[in-house]
Amino acid sequence: MKTLILAGGKGTRLWPLSRELMPKQFIRILDNYSLFQKTVQRALLFSRPEEIFIVTNNKYKFRVLDDLRELGLELPERNILLEPVGKNTLPAIFWGIMKIEEAFGDSVVAVLPSDHMIETNENYLKAFQSAERLARDYLVTFGIKPTRPHTGYGYIKPGERLEGGYKVEEFKEKPDFETAKRYVEEGYYWNSGMFMFDTELFIEEVKRLAPEVYDAFESTNSVEDAYGLVPDLSIDYGIMEKTDKAAVVPLNVYWNDLGSFDALYEVLDKDENNNAVKIRGAKGYHVGVNSKNNLILTERLTATVGVEDLIIIDTDDALLVAHRGDSQKVKEVYRRLKEKGDERVFVHRTAYRPWGSYTVLEEGERYKIKRLTVLPGKKLSLQMHYHRSEHWVVVRGTAKVLVGDEEILLRPGESTFIPAGVKHRLENPGKVVLEVIETQIGEYLGEDDIVRFDDDFGRE
Repeated sequence: MKTLILAGGKGTRLWPLSRELMPKQFIRILDNYSLFQKTVQRALLFSRPEEIFIVTNNKYKFRVLDDLRELGLELPERNILLEPVGKNTLPAIFWGIMKIEEAFGDSVVAVLPSDHMIETNENYLKAFQSAERLARDYLVTFGIKPTRPHTGYGYIKPGERLEGGYKVEEFKEKPDFETAKRYVEEGYYWNSGMFMFDTELFIEEVKRLAPEVYDAFESTNSVEDAYGLVPDLSIDYGIMEKTDKAAVVPLNVYWNDLGSFDALYEVLDKDENNNAVKIRGAKGYHVGVNSKNNLILTERLTATVGVEDLIIIDTDDALLVAHRGDSQKVKEVYRRLKEKGDERVFVHRTAYRPWGSYTVLEEGERYKIKRLTVLPGKKLSLQMHYHRSEHWVVVRGTAKVLVGDEEILLRPGESTFIPAGVKHRLENPGKVVLEVIETQIGEYLGEDDIVRFDDDFGRE
């Protein structure tokens, strides 16, 4: 069995915890492993590393590589597919299926979202084995037995009994509460968003039911051209709701798509007042007085008095307060901020780069102060800024700095100045992490004021 992991989502309903440059699949939400890493570990139950393909966004390439490296894995370069732009799940899955068939011939492929929480036990293994047998004749999806009426999930009506599953009689969109209640009583399944496809059968169904997707990839020589032609289309709308060859295999395990803060509240441990509290960072702490049924994620001392059924998400640069039950509407906050061009939609104060990370410590109208952390043996791109000068002070490690044509070594306490318009580069030649305090001064301090001349990581 081959595996295709979808890792390009933005996680907009988990803002401000999730940002466009650090979406939920790469965040350590529950423990020291990201949801993406947990998905890779599940994929390894059935696939060898060289049989795992990942479709992700160009912006997430190095997050994927870093997470794989932490797991001790290095996939072939062909296995990491970088979408030039997000066009929903059908183009991503079709491209991945085509690449798998190109590499291995006709194959059975498990398609896994990278941002779900799933219990892996004997039931999980048996369900995937049943799906693998059915996949030669059906496009298989996995159905979760509902634990209660839920208006945030789609539903699947099972029909004729098959060995290990059922033919799908009908897919249902997210219902209102009364309709969801009826679906649960009538034995419907939640739509999990996981699939099992035979590559040949799947390509045939895409050609028949979504020819615009098939033709876009078949008529062009590059993925950029193909993505310029394909519509924004989900696998459910484009294929699963239209095909007469859909089957559902019950997946009787704990499953949560972590698609909202309400879903996150469900999976976290609760205290004696039914508060789910998750502390992030060494300084985080919660004091609750007459407070119950709240979700609290905080990086600082947070006190609640006399509040119930709230979602309180506190990061170092944004605060979200909402009623539990309304967390699906967080994506509206995200939409409004994006329309305004607010950078807090895109990045946390700490942003990760292939060479390390930076944290914004303070900023004003014409200045910004950052802490740069450069990993041993790594270096930033050779670059220039039109609108800002920079002052670097080394606080830990040894820095090799190129400013114009001059190369110098800086030790802790030493500094250098880089005028606007001058090429420069920062490198860590040592064996310990390099930390530098960077002060930017200028009329424009945006991250897009970077002209790269050379880069170890292939960034433009």
